[in-house]
Formats: sequence, structure tokens, C-alpha cells
Amino acid sequence: MAVPRERLIRLLRSQWVNGTRLHYCFMDGPAPQRDAVRAAFAEWKDLGIGLEFAEVAEPGEAEVRIAFDQSDGSWSYIGRDVLQIQVGEPTMNFGWDLTTEYGRSTALHEIGHTLGMPHEHQNPFAGIVWDEEKVYAYFGGPPNGWSRQQTHHNVLRKIDPSEVEGSTWDPDSVMEYWFPAGLIREPARFQAGLNPPGGLSAADREWVSTFYPPLDTSAPLLEPFASRPLSLAPGEQADFRIEPPASRSYQVATFGTADTVLVVFEDVDGDMRHVASDDDSGEDRNATVTVTLLHGRRYVVRARLYWAGASGQTAVMYW
Repeated sequence: MAVPRERLIRLLRSQWVNGTRLHYCFMDGPAPQRDAVRAAFAEWKDLGIGLEFAEVAEPGEAEVRIAFDQSDGSWSYIGRDVLQIQVGEPTMNFGWDLTTEYGRSTALHEIGHTLGMPHEHQNPFAGIVWDEEKVYAYFGGPPNGWSRQQTHHNVLRKIDPSEVEGSTWDPDSVMEYWFPAGLIREPARFQAGLNPPGGLSAADREWVSTFYPPLDTSAPLLEPFASRPLSLAPGEQADFRIEPPASRSYQVATFGTADTVLVVFEDVDGDMRHVASDDDSGEDRNATVTVTLLHGRRYVVRARLYWAGASGQTAVMYW
């Protein structure tokens, strides 16, 4: 049975186009804390994933902006949601020391959110039954100091089943919280507390490698006015090189009954710089961008599929 369009869109909507270079900057914070975050980015990257991470000095150049407000707990927006946050506002915060082993896992956890990973304990298939008032009391105290609304959003709220992949729960995930005794009623084995070992689990590594596999750098050339078919499964991506024959305004678009996110990058000595993008998910139109491309420069267009229509026939072209 085919997976419904809405479910696929909701499952994949927070994922970045593979090959994206995420720029991050620090808005404040002492050197040891910044170094801990840098190390966490490097640990994710060392898995060989297709994403790149680059530190920049100015918030206006960064998709990911990191603060160290000790009164605000530790948190991050999920995946591409960071693009909706105003420049000058943080998209990630660390509210405690990151130089401990627990702090290392915290840094990996929040970066995991930025990569598109939700909280593992909010998996609707986990079967967790909470002592809710104890949960509110615990997270309302230090170091989080969360309101009841924040606690519900980050802990008690179950993710809609249409937004998660599969039916398994990984209590060892870096995206799983540590919980003391007394907060969980069921499963019974966690009544004495849930204590993830820390660091990236095998399932974490598999997840990020599935969504962001190592890139194939030999992307085919996309010629002007030449339609290239996209034979993709949901979540898969197609990459093409563009070498414009003239400097002018071009349109780049997908065709067919499909929901895609389409991104054009300029390749500047291997540094993929975002030029334009469009996401047509859930809309009855095709992803289309209008961009000025310059002769003698190199560009890359990347299209990630959420859902293909009944015909399964989609394509990309520029003209």
C-alpha cells in the first residue's frame, strides 16, 4: 500500500537537501564551551555524512546561531525550521557546561535537532506512560526552568505517527533524555530511571547516514532546455551541475506531479553557497526558482523528493 502524500511530506519536511553547507556562528559564550560545540559538529561530520559545517563570524551569514544563555536551558529548532528564525535571534542555546561527558552528549543532541532529528522519548511507539505532575515539577526546576508549556512540548507531547519513520524506539539514542527515577511509570524497567549511555548510538549513525549519505561528486551536467527525468523514492535526491552558456536570468524548475525541495548553489572552489531555493510540498504547483547565473561560474542544482504522483514521472530543467 502506498504511503499517503501527507505523511511523506511531514516525515521529510525538516530534512536539509544533502550537500548543504550549514554555517554556524556563536553569539556569545566562553572559549571552552565554543570548543565543545565545534567538537560535536566534527563528531557528526566524521561519520562521513553529506552535510558540511562551517563556522562564520557574523549572525547574518549563519543559518545556525548559537547562544549560551544559562537561564534558558538547552534547546534547538528542528532542521530547516531554523530558516524561519529572524537573523539576530538564536536557533540553538546551551544552558549548562558542555565540557563534561553529559555536556558532550547535550551538544550532539542539539545539533541532532538541527539536522532534523526529534526527541526519541516523544516517539509515539515508545509506549512511555509518564507521571506527568512529577515531570512538570522536575523540568520546572534547575537547570531547565521550563514552563509547563515547554515541558509538554519537549517531553510529554507525542509526535504524530505520520511524522516518524518506522515503529522502533531507541532508548540509547543521543536524542533520548536522561530521566531520574519516578518520572516513568511504563515500561516498568524504566521506573528506576532511563539512562542513555551518552554519545551517538548505532541507530543515530544509521539514521543520519540514511538521510545524508556521502555525496557523489560526479554530478551530471544539466544542459539548458534539456529535461532530465527524476527517478527517485521519497527522501532521495538528484544532483546536477550547471555551467551557464551566458550570463543572464534563468529559471530552474521541477515538472510533473511531485513534491520537492529544489536548491541552487554556486560552487566557489568547493564551497557550496546557497543562491536560491523553493519548496512546493503540499501545494499544487512545481518548485521553481528564478536566478541570475554567470557564464564561467559553476552551479549545482539539488532536488530532494518528498512525494511523487501516481505517474511517478518527474523531471528537472533550466532555461
